[in-house]
Amino acid sequence: MSHSSSSVVTKPPVSIDTSTRYARLGSLSWLHFLNDGSANYLPGILPAVLIALHASVSLAGTVMSALLIGQALQVASGWLADRMGGRTFIIVGVLGSSLAAIFIGFASSLWALLPTLVVIGLCNALFHPQALAAARSLSGNRHGLGMSIFLIGGEIGRGVWPILASLLVVHWGIRQLWLLAIPAALSTPLLWRYLPQQPRRHPDARPIAWRQHLGPMSLLIGFSTLRSLTMVGAVTFLPLLWVQRGHSLVEGASLITVLLVVGIIGNIGGGHFADRLSRRLIMFGACMASALLLALFLLSSGLWLWLWLSLLGIALYATLPLGILIGQDIFPENRSLGSGLAMGFSNGLAAVLLAAFSLIPALHSPHTALWIMVVTVALAALIGLALPERHPDTATSETI
Repeated sequence: MSHSSSSVVTKPPVSIDTSTRYARLGSLSWLHFLNDGSANYLPGILPAVLIALHASVSLAGTVMSALLIGQALQVASGWLADRMGGRTFIIVGVLGSSLAAIFIGFASSLWALLPTLVVIGLCNALFHPQALAAARSLSGNRHGLGMSIFLIGGEIGRGVWPILASLLVVHWGIRQLWLLAIPAALSTPLLWRYLPQQPRRHPDARPIAWRQHLGPMSLLIGFSTLRSLTMVGAVTFLPLLWVQRGHSLVEGASLITVLLVVGIIGNIGGGHFADRLSRRLIMFGACMASALLLALFLLSSGLWLWLWLSLLGIALYATLPLGILIGQDIFPENRSLGSGLAMGFSNGLAAVLLAAFSLIPALHSPHTALWIMVVTVALAALIGLALPERHPDTATSETI
């Protein structure tokens, strides 16, 4: 009998200890903080930007849509990331988002601002799929918890940077936004070698079973689009509502900070319980709670308003790691693609819908637009009940 096949040696995956794994995951989360912070501080200064450009409040949805529409290309960048491997998309995405955001402060017209925002969205599209796949590879057998650690960086970035940007604009002027690009310019060279190297998809790897995935993929896109529309709608219209009520730019940005930073609790909780409980029930319960809490916020005033806003952040962001994990499980042959569909493509669709709502604040008020968000997140809850549960693939050996 020939034993020639025994001479083929398969290289085992590299194993690293838990402390090193989570330190590297922390570094990836820091880059997520820088990327999402620089790419999403616009809502905190949106009233000031509209005033500087002599633009109507009815254009708020259009401006935010330009920022988000490029994220739909996460599907393409995820497909490419799995075929190219490596970590280049992570670094290019962080630097591109940070440097392009500088030009927000120098835009002299709406037509100069919109291309800048599209570029920021495209860089975001490069960063997320490869970074999400890298986060999973560093998570061992605690995919939910590991994904939450990675996502925390982005949530803090989206929460803290709007108020930082608003303080900078109020005290030093809108053209000083370039200062916010310094952390990314310093961090990326230092962390380049510390990032996980994603394996390149083998040419003979199992092809993507598009027909098999069509049903669950459609449900996930529907759920994620409605949830994302609620998130970006709240982040866009809350500061406008606050400024229209006579409050300051910084106070309006503080609403975003409370919503997103307190939402970290939901992010961690959702990821933690996703490893133990039914994903469907978590999705349904969190979205129904979001609808109730947003309604209570709109009906309240004083300290109650801030309490409902904090709880809303927890409920909204509890579903984020679950949606990404479901996307990766639907596409075990191409997890970056699954991440791109769950996050980027859905964000892009939400951006299109947000543009459709852009006339509501002008014809009625931001208050009316936010009531529509109550309905969208309730619809997301119903779709959440039909989403697939965890995939039987529980392999923990990842190439680092």
